[in-house]
Amino acid sequence: METLNSIFGAINGVVWGPVMLILLLGVGLYLQAGLKLMPIRKLGEGFKLMWQGRDRKPAPGEAKSKDEDGEISPFNALMTALSATIGTGNIAGVATAIALGGPGAVFWMWITALVGMATKFSEAVLAVRYRETDSTGYHVGGPMFYIKNGLGRKWLWLGGAFAFFGAVAAFGIGNTVQSNSVADALDSTFGLPHWVTGVVIMVLAGAVILGGIKRIAKVAGKLVPIMGIAYVIAGLIVLAINAGQIGDAFGMIFYYAFNPHAAVGGFAGAAVMAAIRFGVARGVFSNEAGLGSAPIAHAAAQTKNPVRQGLIAMLGTFIDTIIVCSITALVILTAGVWETGEAGASLTALSFDAALPGMGNEVVSLALAVFAFTTILGWSFYGEKCFQFLFGTRSIMLYRVLFVLAIPLGALANLGFIWLMADTFNAMMAIPNLIALALLSPVVFKLARAYFNGEEVLPGEELDHDKS
Repeated sequence: METLNSIFGAINGVVWGPVMLILLLGVGLYLQAGLKLMPIRKLGEGFKLMWQGRDRKPAPGEAKSKDEDGEISPFNALMTALSATIGTGNIAGVATAIALGGPGAVFWMWITALVGMATKFSEAVLAVRYRETDSTGYHVGGPMFYIKNGLGRKWLWLGGAFAFFGAVAAFGIGNTVQSNSVADALDSTFGLPHWVTGVVIMVLAGAVILGGIKRIAKVAGKLVPIMGIAYVIAGLIVLAINAGQIGDAFGMIFYYAFNPHAAVGGFAGAAVMAAIRFGVARGVFSNEAGLGSAPIAHAAAQTKNPVRQGLIAMLGTFIDTIIVCSITALVILTAGVWETGEAGASLTALSFDAALPGMGNEVVSLALAVFAFTTILGWSFYGEKCFQFLFGTRSIMLYRVLFVLAIPLGALANLGFIWLMADTFNAMMAIPNLIALALLSPVVFKLARAYFNGEEVLPGEELDHDKS
């Protein structure tokens, strides 16, 4: 076990190291430049399309084609993607970034999000463009399919690599790690035994997961907005109490993004490179832009135009990082306790508790529980589609059952090695995806230009780049 820990530790240091973070940012910047900042300029149109896409039905006289329409509304596709991304990264990840990189890390999280909007837009465009219909009549897509259908069969091995990493990572980062986090939080706050938490989550999640994407999307479409809004409101209440410190908090964010922070109190100090590193790393971990997970959900959306779904998909990065993560960051910085040496979820809880004595731990524990539960739902679908790509449609139910049974095991286990392995495979998903995004970027640019010029590129119409 020590040997395995050493091997995965070394690999993890590379895949989550500076080279990977530069690659993620580099591809995102290239896509943002190629799209001429369209994801930022068209943010309002994205929200408009999201609202219109809450329950898409064919317009009068419009036939519902199996080649054009998916299984879930564009809105619920976004909520399914958000269910997997809004999680422990928004609570523990932000706190860790500040504890290790200082307040300046928040600025670099924002930059990562603005760049990541172009990445997420491109992922969804390609997911819808190159999706397939499986033997059960459901639409399937994601990096493995846009690699296969966009780059051609000679690249099939790369799609298989993504699917393998995704199927394995889902059991860790999207399952056992989440149930373990919930069990720890509920045990420390409410004294609830780990096994009780594990069984309850297994039953609740199993009732949703075994019903497939339509049931997952239906639950996500209700639960994600409620939990997201509730957490933001709780954060805004704290910020109202700490209103006098908000200006100073923004000042620290911008100043320490470009200047080192000296050691003070329990804070060990941080160089500018530390702020950049931890801000970018935690930002990517939170919104998953570039990892290739979200496009698997967006491929099931009821839409006939990839760009429309791309405009909706990019909102996931904006909502996750610019809104939810910013609330957490400002709560921590205005509370004045971030220099105590605490990190992770305990720092966030301490910050909420400073403004809401006796309630902070409960707020953070309940938020962690709901966020982690929805992450389990979203990642179950991601892992299932990766497994299906490798082993066929008949393997779907087997994967769902195994995924559900792993939940209580995660709540009870010591997950040191599992966390390390899952975190490593999670990052390794990004490599095939980033290669595909770079190679297929001309398709994204052409589809975007056609859409905003009022031209319609039909789903079956080949582009010059297709399978070249």
